[in-house]
Parts: sequence; C-alpha cells; structure tokens
Amino acid sequence: MAETRAKIAELDPVWGRITLEAEDVVSSEPLLGGLVHYSILHHPTIERALAYRISLKLANGEMSEQILREICDEAYAADPALALRARADIRATYERDPACHRYLQPLLFFKGFQAVQSQRVAHWLWNQGRRDLSYFFQMRSSEVFGVDIHPAARIGQGIMIDHAHSIVIGETAVVGDDVSILHSVTLGGTGKEDEDRHPKIGNGVLIGAGAKVLGNIRVGDGSRIAAGSVVLADVPPCKTVAGVPAKIVGEAGCDQPSRSMDQKLTGCNCSG
Repeated sequence: MAETRAKIAELDPVWGRITLEAEDVVSSEPLLGGLVHYSILHHPTIERALAYRISLKLANGEMSEQILREICDEAYAADPALALRARADIRATYERDPACHRYLQPLLFFKGFQAVQSQRVAHWLWNQGRRDLSYFFQMRSSEVFGVDIHPAARIGQGIMIDHAHSIVIGETAVVGDDVSILHSVTLGGTGKEDEDRHPKIGNGVLIGAGAKVLGNIRVGDGSRIAAGSVVLADVPPCKTVAGVPAKIVGEAGCDQPSRSMDQKLTGCNCSG
C-alpha cells in the first residue's frame, strides 16, 4: 500500500498528498474513518472522489446520488480540465486560507470549494446544451452551500472562496485565474437588461467581504476591491478601490493581491 501511495504521489502530487493526509486522519481520528474512506480512500483518482463528493452533497428526493454521480463521472471523463482546475483550487485554498492546514480539507469540508466544483460540472452541462439539468445543479448548490453561481458563468482556475456564504455570480460574469473572493460578494447586473450584463473579473483580483460589483464592467488584473464596496465602473489593473460607490484609493501594491490576501488599504504585502 505504501508503494502504491508513493507512485500516486509521483504521478499526481495533489491527489497523492490528499490520500496520504486521509490515512493520517483515519489513524488520528477513527470516528472519521467512514467519511474519509468513502470520500477519498475508496477512489483511485481525484476525479472519482470529486464526482462522489458532489453527488453526495447535491442528491435529494428529486435526483438520486447515483444519477448525479454518473453525470459527474461523464463530465470529468469528457473534460480533463475540470479536475485540473479543481487541483489548482485546492492549492489556492491551502496557500491563501490560514484556516486550511491540509489539502483534503477543501474536498471534505469547505463549501466554497465544493460549490465551485459543482458549478464547473453545471457549466459543462450548459455547454453541452443540457440547460435544464445544469439549472438543477445551480438550484441544489444554492440550497446546500448558500452559493448561487449561474451555470453559464465562466470561472477560471486557482479560485479561493473563503467562507463562501451568500456568494452570487450572474450568468454572463467571467472570473479570471487566481482570484480570491470572500463571503457575501455579488457579481451581478444592474437591472433587467438582457445579454452581456455582468462583471468581468481579471486575474489575481482580491474581492473583499460584502463587495458588490454590478453591471458589464471590467475589473483589471491584480486589483483589489475593499470590503463592503459597491463597484459600478471599470477598475484599472493593479488599483485598490473602496467606498459606495467605489473609487480608486491607491495602488494594489503588487500584481497578485489575491495571493497575499492583504486587505489593508495602506498597501499590499506580496510575500504572503
């Protein structure tokens, strides 16, 4: 078994680390043994584990776990990028969230990570023309996780959603790579307009708790949006905005504030 785990770790470092951590959890906390075995150790790949976890969370009396698992398995088999992005999300959460001490925590316990992975499958269904089924995923994710992301929204990789409660991301929103979003953030529209009506968030952006970004506007790469701000106009790259309505209050201080997670308006420590 140790030799097998070592080979897995060499071929797939993220999944290999998760399985090693899972064995440690079973040893140190036997009461979690069933959860850890069914969620991680019974699966040969991270794709199978993700499919199991998503289907378990979203199943209800209207749609069985088995059917949902088959849908998720189909999605991961058809689009390997789904699991690659999940790996990047796990690493991002581990590196940026001080409450995350193991790679397996997002997979087992963090609803922000789980909600994003559910949306990735829903987005795959949307692109396959299976719109009604994708809406079921959105509905159940909203009910279970308190996170409402439209299945058509385009989400990059390396996404960290901290706490995740009351996140809303609209249909035509785009979120770039390496973005960090805190709880109660809305990427929404400004009324009843149709077509392209939601924000476009650049790479490396940090969005503070409770911020509202509204309309078909662009938030430039490496920018910061302060907690509680209402953003109604474009934000240039590498700027910090704050207030209601939000205005530029300074430089972001680095090109990746999402990694440093520094929310102080006085600067940005990029060594984080």
